[in-house]
Amino acid sequence: MAAVNASDHPAGVDDHPITTALAQNWWAIAIRGVLSILFGLLAFVLPGVTLLSLVFLFGAYAIVDGGFAIVSAYRAARAHRHWGFLVVEGAAGILAGLIAWAWPGISVIAFVVLIGVWAMVTGALMFRAAFGLHQKHGGFGLVLGGVCSMVFGGVLIVSPIVGAVVVAWWVGIYALIFGITLCVVAWRLRGRKHQMLAHAA
Repeated sequence: MAAVNASDHPAGVDDHPITTALAQNWWAIAIRGVLSILFGLLAFVLPGVTLLSLVFLFGAYAIVDGGFAIVSAYRAARAHRHWGFLVVEGAAGILAGLIAWAWPGISVIAFVVLIGVWAMVTGALMFRAAFGLHQKHGGFGLVLGGVCSMVFGGVLIVSPIVGAVVVAWWVGIYALIFGITLCVVAWRLRGRKHQMLAHAA
């Protein structure tokens, strides 16, 4: 009898809990990816972008994105799956958004540092989650998104002295890459969830 590779099992009982939690909430990851892409496009197309408009735009995106992460955490907790990293990621996003809205007169440097810290926290959590996700289920996408996010955050923190328009371009490029990565990961997780359901039937 041929040996069966555990990684090829349609829904192996040895799946990492993070894989199961993310697969059950693939739709929330997809929505977050779409929102990130829309945010990136808006950062590019807004004519004569001002720091104030960028602050409010980022605040709205961070709060909504964090909200979806909290929803995913709640659903994972109800199913008795790993949810802690989703709560931390969601709380970080909501906190960053609230700070941006509560401080509309924020300086360019402070705003850039705020985005940098948020990106580094988000990237570190994505990178951590990637260790529990098989490559064919989107693990590489999480690694790529996490590394890009941490590098982007580090660059902003180290070199915060830029103009509002340049910040918009940087944030736009990052949001587009981040959003596309999340959408790819969500699509792979959707397939994984279907495999899990078929195996359970």
